[in-house]
Amino acid sequence: MPSTTELPGLSELLSTAVAAVGGTERPGQVEMAEAVARSIRTGDHLAVQAGTGTGKSLAYLVPALRYAVEREATVVVSTATIALQRQLVDRDLPRLEKTLAKPLGRKPTFAILKGRRNYLCLNKLDSGMQDEPEDEALFDPFQISALGREITRVREWVSDTETGDRDELVPGVSEHAWRQVSVTARECLGAARCPIGTDCFAEKARAEAGRADIVVTNHALLAIDALQGFQVLPEHDLVIVDEAHDLVDRVTSVATGELTSAAVSAAARRSGRVVDQEIADRLLEAGDGFSAILEDVRDGRLDELPEPLAGALAVVRDAAHACITNLGPERPADADVATARKLALSQLDEVHDTAVRLLRAFDQDDAHRHDVVWRTGDGGFGPSRPPALRVAPLAVSGLLRERLFGLHTTVLTSATLTLGGTFDSMARSWGLPPENQGASTKAEGAATDKSPEGPRWTGLDVGSPFDHARSGILYLAKHLPPPGRDGLQPSYLDELAELMDAAGGRTLGLFSSMRAAKQATEALRSRTDVPILCQGDDSTALLVRKFAEDEATCLFGTLSLWQGVDVPGPSLSLVVVDRIPFPRPDDPLASARQRAVEARGGNGFLSVAATHAALLLAQGTGRLLRSNHDKGVVAILDPRLATARYGGFLRASLPDYWTTSDPEIVRAALRRLAAAN
Repeated sequence: MPSTTELPGLSELLSTAVAAVGGTERPGQVEMAEAVARSIRTGDHLAVQAGTGTGKSLAYLVPALRYAVEREATVVVSTATIALQRQLVDRDLPRLEKTLAKPLGRKPTFAILKGRRNYLCLNKLDSGMQDEPEDEALFDPFQISALGREITRVREWVSDTETGDRDELVPGVSEHAWRQVSVTARECLGAARCPIGTDCFAEKARAEAGRADIVVTNHALLAIDALQGFQVLPEHDLVIVDEAHDLVDRVTSVATGELTSAAVSAAARRSGRVVDQEIADRLLEAGDGFSAILEDVRDGRLDELPEPLAGALAVVRDAAHACITNLGPERPADADVATARKLALSQLDEVHDTAVRLLRAFDQDDAHRHDVVWRTGDGGFGPSRPPALRVAPLAVSGLLRERLFGLHTTVLTSATLTLGGTFDSMARSWGLPPENQGASTKAEGAATDKSPEGPRWTGLDVGSPFDHARSGILYLAKHLPPPGRDGLQPSYLDELAELMDAAGGRTLGLFSSMRAAKQATEALRSRTDVPILCQGDDSTALLVRKFAEDEATCLFGTLSLWQGVDVPGPSLSLVVVDRIPFPRPDDPLASARQRAVEARGGNGFLSVAATHAALLLAQGTGRLLRSNHDKGVVAILDPRLATARYGGFLRASLPDYWTTSDPEIVRAALRRLAAAN
């Protein structure tokens, strides 16, 4: 193996890697790779906006692998989606492993690491310590029989699997079935105490990750590693966050707590096996009381804690604490007793800690409050479900600043990081200071923050290989009326039908709600022969595949399609957005964050609502151009993008498409595209 001083330079390694995958080096890719190498060398953090087609995966993997081999270190690469994780593990890294083995002097190694819950727990499978049902329906004989068949299939799979990774079990099993054979980090006995610890799949995955040059994980596990008091990821000092536009939402999700009467009852029943029954019954009664009080609370954000609800939470907290105290200190015992105790303690801790957090959330005024609390359930946000109290952090910037940027050199990258033309909105949400005033966000004017008040970082926009102004049209339908509250107006449906007809199908409809997507689907299916697929008709992956395979087909849907569709070629020539995707006015977290900004004297609408909309718009419009040969139209039916004061901020977050408000020009362009294809 060559010494570290003999390792080839970054330029040579990148050229070798690009040639091996049959690609050509792009200026943006080279510039990004050099910036990543510079960040590794200086320790300054880096935010890189790299448009679709830049080749950003190789731009960060090559310098990361060179660093890992040179220093015998581990680099963590975090992604938001399974699709990118699979691209890295199944395609990019295996190619680099073969291609760079000779120039690096040894074969670079990589591993994928997921949360413990994703791996089969042999001890739980063997001990039969099943989770308590959380729903009376699960006592139904048919459901119990189905559950038993699923667990039997898992037992048969054990002899075939080498990883115990849930994703390798095909076909999969239900979430309830998987809970019977897996544990969280809190529930795990630990390899030293577990009777099957030497064969533990999760421990094997972690050990393999500790030996790897590159560890691919997800934002959720990255957040858990930062939030928990114990180390989840292997030792590392460099983190690369791909799909960094999603980091804050994923960390917030991990940091969100939930309390339900079912969770309290399950903890009480689990405790009944290892504590005095009288004490466990107190917790069961506390759960019943909490359930009765919660039924009378309306859905939505709680600005004040009603006295009856505060009393019910205090009773739950104290009853859970009594169970924990009765458990006593950990003591030598057989494996089954230790497992039962650990499972009970995990559930009790979660119930107790969430109740404490809910009560403490109301200790501060709006300007200083750390958490927001809301009630959700039947008729609330999302599908109907039993009532619950949720608590989430108003911001995760402090956590990221301390536990991510404070401990690791971090590279953040995405196709969408500059909102309103700067990195400032994303930087603020990450806990980084603003860029230097007046500094450009383009590559030639990348700004490094020198302020002693925050972590040093550089913002870099390497652009896109696509010529947006020549390849795409941004159509602002400012002649339409502002969107209403009662679904899509007839004029919107007429406009959409004319655009689809001109495009010959080939339309991706991105709607701000599932209700609007279904309304448009039903209305247009009755007035056009163009096949229209609607999210929810089948799995999203299958719908996207059907859409890509038939050029005449249209696909309508909501949030996951805004970020999850990659269809290059003539099957997608028109992206239609029905309205600016502001968060719902009754969204508890967004509205609380907006109010907190205003309480500190800031512009809550611009900081929260407009920033949220800008990010989604940039992601959604990015569905249009996925290759150098793509051409088409992005049509925004909401006239406020052209007429409102905040429209300039939103438009500055989009690529520089040629822009028009003339529907005739747009329809003519679409007809020419359809004829050419």
